[in-house]
Amino acid sequence: MAEVVSPVPGAGRREPGEVGRARGTPVADPGAALSPQGEIIEGCRLPVLRRNQDNEDEWPLAEILSVKDISGRKLFYVHYIDFNKRLDEWVTHERLDLKKIQFPKKEAKTPTKNGLPGSRPGSPEREVPASAQASGKTLPIPVQITLRFNLPKEREAIPGGEPDQPLSSSSCLQPNHRSTKRKVEVVSPATPVPNETAPASVFPQNGSARRAVAAQPGRKRKSNCLGTDEDSQDSSDGIPSAPRMTGSLVSDRSHDDIVTRMKNIECIELGRHRLKPWYFSPYPQELTTLPVLYLCEFCLKYGRSLKCLQRHLTKCDLRHPPGNEIYRKGTISFFEIDGRKNKSYSQNLCLLAKCFLDHKTLYYDTDPFLFYVMTEYDCKGFHIVGYFSKEKESTEDYNVACILTLPPYQRRGYGKLLIEFSYELSKVEGKTGTPEKPLSDLGLLSYRSYWSQTILEILMGLKSESGERPQITINEISEITSIKKEDVISTLQYLNLINYYKGQYILTLSEDIVDGHERAMLKRLLRIDSKCLHFTPKDWSKRGKW
Repeated sequence: MAEVVSPVPGAGRREPGEVGRARGTPVADPGAALSPQGEIIEGCRLPVLRRNQDNEDEWPLAEILSVKDISGRKLFYVHYIDFNKRLDEWVTHERLDLKKIQFPKKEAKTPTKNGLPGSRPGSPEREVPASAQASGKTLPIPVQITLRFNLPKEREAIPGGEPDQPLSSSSCLQPNHRSTKRKVEVVSPATPVPNETAPASVFPQNGSARRAVAAQPGRKRKSNCLGTDEDSQDSSDGIPSAPRMTGSLVSDRSHDDIVTRMKNIECIELGRHRLKPWYFSPYPQELTTLPVLYLCEFCLKYGRSLKCLQRHLTKCDLRHPPGNEIYRKGTISFFEIDGRKNKSYSQNLCLLAKCFLDHKTLYYDTDPFLFYVMTEYDCKGFHIVGYFSKEKESTEDYNVACILTLPPYQRRGYGKLLIEFSYELSKVEGKTGTPEKPLSDLGLLSYRSYWSQTILEILMGLKSESGERPQITINEISEITSIKKEDVISTLQYLNLINYYKGQYILTLSEDIVDGHERAMLKRLLRIDSKCLHFTPKDWSKRGKW
């Protein structure tokens, strides 16, 4: 949470040279609180003036990551605590509240972070877990849920409860009988997790039977349906201990030192757009001092100046991404690019994407990946809008490794179009898929929205037969949508639709959910037309080195 700073005497006066300071906010006194050497050092934390989305001044707590001197004037690179890193910025001395400065604790002779040399010493807040343990406080334990299907006849004990007692929450009825369909081990209280083939019904919350769905025994798929908490959507904020060596793009944060925590590119010119990067990207060091980095929008090669770009355009004959065009409808096209055959383009695409993705790390070995680039066509060519990548062979059923919509095209429906296209490919492949975790904050919102709309679209489209309630299973929802079962269950829980009633799971659709879904679908104008897809999946396991 951002620290609330109380007014100080004289705060209403505007000092000479002070810019945009709100009334009642503290005035930065240059000599108020400095280090023993007389200067602000890296690792300090203090309130910093910034403008919020409502164009109002606020003073959130921030950490000083770096200090530089330009023409005798000091600039401070700050990270706002509990804010996304894309808001980090260089600020001047006037925007710092030095009266509330917090200096970092003194560390050992060799400062380390997670046992890795070369990182900056930790600040006081980084030692909270250790201090909490020392004081005897209990730290929260993450929820871990393990599902076991097709159990043998022998019962297995559940820690702290009856062997086969079904899960319940405050919003669900709690029957006394025992379920023999499955057994769930729970470490801490959790919402109920339905069986894929457990009976379920859909009711409106007001009691009127507008839509009702009860589950039928589902068809089994060959894919492994057992999942852990790492595969669920709720675990997307967690960070894996280490990336998989088979080509994973998930960052293990071991590279997250003082250098990679700071944006190194000021501005990127891509076609008719100028983009301001959000995060660090490992472009060559000599390019990081340029005011603008120029990229060819067709081959994504980078240049030092506009003259270099113009000279390159006279030689570059590409007007679309390299690879095969596998989808076209209207002005929207998708190109499939092999990371081995088009290595230069794939690496340049990863460099550009890293400017806007924080949870992914960059591997120059792009051979294990396929890249699907979405473009918008006009008279000048096919302009990149966004892309997603996927592994050629994924043992975890991942159908997306990285996914990005470039900032100029965000909030226009292209993100959901990319997600829908990834699941359309999974349908052709005959598999269920899930995105590689963890997702970014914007990616999490996009996927939750897509999953919710897709599942609600199916539930609301069910029709009753012979006066009985329509029936469906989680297996069938997964097969129809190619969404992994764990994601289906987590979405139903996120929407708070699952209830346990008279020995079966029922899905309760309120009028608010139905109306909200119908309004959202009216705004969703861009959809994938499967008839326009020309895609033949390849069996990469039978190929030597892809």
